[in-house]
Amino acid sequence: MRTPEELREAVEEHLAALAFAPELGGLAEVVRYALDPGGKRIRPVLCLAVAETCGAEVRDALPAGAALELVHTFSLVHDDLPALDDDAERRGRPSAHVAHGEGVALLAGDALLAEAVRLALSYDDPALVRELVEATIGMIGGQYRDVTGDDEDLAELHALKTGRLFAAAVGLGLRVARVPEAAQRPWRVFGQEIGLLFQLVDDILDDDGVVERVGGAEARRLADEAARRARERVTALRGDTSTLLELVESLAVRTT
Repeated sequence: MRTPEELREAVEEHLAALAFAPELGGLAEVVRYALDPGGKRIRPVLCLAVAETCGAEVRDALPAGAALELVHTFSLVHDDLPALDDDAERRGRPSAHVAHGEGVALLAGDALLAEAVRLALSYDDPALVRELVEATIGMIGGQYRDVTGDDEDLAELHALKTGRLFAAAVGLGLRVARVPEAAQRPWRVFGQEIGLLFQLVDDILDDDGVVERVGGAEARRLADEAARRARERVTALRGDTSTLLELVESLAVRTT
């Protein structure tokens, strides 16, 4: 099994080698700007780790992992726009709309989403494309709730906005490895737990979300419980799950 860092390096190499549609013209440079190194690549690394644990070759999972990262990056480019979060900086440099203008950034986000679907279509399994598209729709639905202040059910909002892409990371890995539907449930429950863990720790680091509702100490307790459940889910899975367990531990203690 490859380590998370080795998988991350594989993702970076694959993303750097992507050839975008020639019709995009100069917009491809902006897409590349948004996608360039700086992110943790947690979602594609999780996808690759699941696929490898289930017996697939890492190289076969790279397009699926890359598609997931493109969807995630599309959401960040749009989130940073003045109409949404209005963030001027992303990953230590100007956001796409600051560097290239709002209209161009909007189009770059659109292109990232379309290119993600194109990558997913490189597989001969339509269920893989459906996995990616349904997760993207769920994420957008969660973002809509966030933007409109529909956050009474914060757990549901987070399950959509953040959790759906983590669940898809696991689901895409399973699809690449051609794991039968009947054997997928334990994996998918793990995907839900790791998505919850990521969001809880994110709220703690940002001092918002769950922290505003229940306080820092309770939020930390909830995160610790989510980490414990994720560990239990991993250890119950078949195969060499050492890399998955390492991912859980890194998310539980992350500081950025």
